Amino acid sequence: MPHLRNNVRVTDYRIAEAAEVLGVSDDTVRRWVDAGRVPSATREGRTVIPGADLATLAASLVDEAERERTRAGSVSARNRMTGIVTRVVKDTVMAQIEMVCGPYRVVSLMSAEAATELGLEPGVRAIASVKSTSVVVERPR
Repeated sequence: MPHLRNNVRVTDYRIAEAAEVLGVSDDTVRRWVDAGRVPSATREGRTVIPGADLATLAASLVDEAERERTRAGSVSARNRMTGIVTRVVKDTVMAQIEMVCGPYRVVSLMSAEAATELGLEPGVRAIASVKSTSVVVERPR
């Protein structure tokens, strides 16, 4: 529930909400709170994490894991998602690659030659890099 702190609107996240946002289990978030990795407070008898602190944790998770796992430090695209290839449709010129990256379905179009060189087929682990000059952001209801 939003509240005012120093005239700035801040949102607190319950443990389950924080876990959903971060893509981890409730237990993982509880362990991080217990270990002091993310600050928490108690409001109305529930443990909550201030939104700004959750954002800091989320950014650190990306910095720690994604940079090492996806070599993001050596590539200009920063929006990189590890996933699994679920479908490949190729003709003589083009290929459509479908992936699942966490809760997201990602579709890429590339040359058939590139898909073959990368060895893309269902079941293969791959990294989707999203680079765009226009990104639409919306808030859930």
